[in-house]
Amino acid sequence: MTSDQQSVASDQQHDPQSRLVVLDMAGTTVADGGLVERAFAAAARHLGADPAPMLDYVRATMGESKISVFRHLFGEEARAQEANKAFEAAYAELVDGGRVAALPGARETIEELTSQGRTVVLTTGFSRPTQDAILAALGWQDLVPLTLCPADAGGRGRPYPDMVLTAFLRTAAAQDVRQIAVVGDTSYDMLSGVRSGAGFVGGVLTGAHDEDALWAAGATHVLGSVAELPGVLA
Repeated sequence: MTSDQQSVASDQQHDPQSRLVVLDMAGTTVADGGLVERAFAAAARHLGADPAPMLDYVRATMGESKISVFRHLFGEEARAQEANKAFEAAYAELVDGGRVAALPGARETIEELTSQGRTVVLTTGFSRPTQDAILAALGWQDLVPLTLCPADAGGRGRPYPDMVLTAFLRTAAAQDVRQIAVVGDTSYDMLSGVRSGAGFVGGVLTGAHDEDALWAAGATHVLGSVAELPGVLA
């Protein structure tokens, strides 16, 4: 082993610091306020379906790629795609109506993590147009160097690790997957972090799933909110 290789190996072994922080949006850094459920209900009604029997599944799968949820609920691909388009339109209308807001301390958290020398990436289960609409509504277009949706990672969203690993590859911010911190509000966020090999998998209690669900899905830490994250990582 050369001296350079020994140096890299030493860095990876002795520097577990989270260099790359992959943050979920809705429920973690962005207040949901029931908007996802309202958009799902609108999509179901658009297809002539009663949303009430579907809401338990929608809540249980918060964080998953939305098209995957619709495939499960509506079966055939054409209906799933139609429902997804209706969902996106309904959510966009809510965003345009000023119904989206950052969670308290979220922007400050991202800025502090960046000032600590960490690279922050924002991820979502929404489509790119919806993600961009949320970022624009919050004035976050230039807040982080990279934002990802399932389509950016080959089409597979959470609970697959694809978006986390895409962030790892595209940013080159970490030498080892153990230097990744994944933070979200759902069990699907936790699973994606565990499956990616992230060294820090943090759940927050500002979104869809409770503390027991987050621990059960593999969280290494559970925080009251994302605002606690810079202090914990420091």
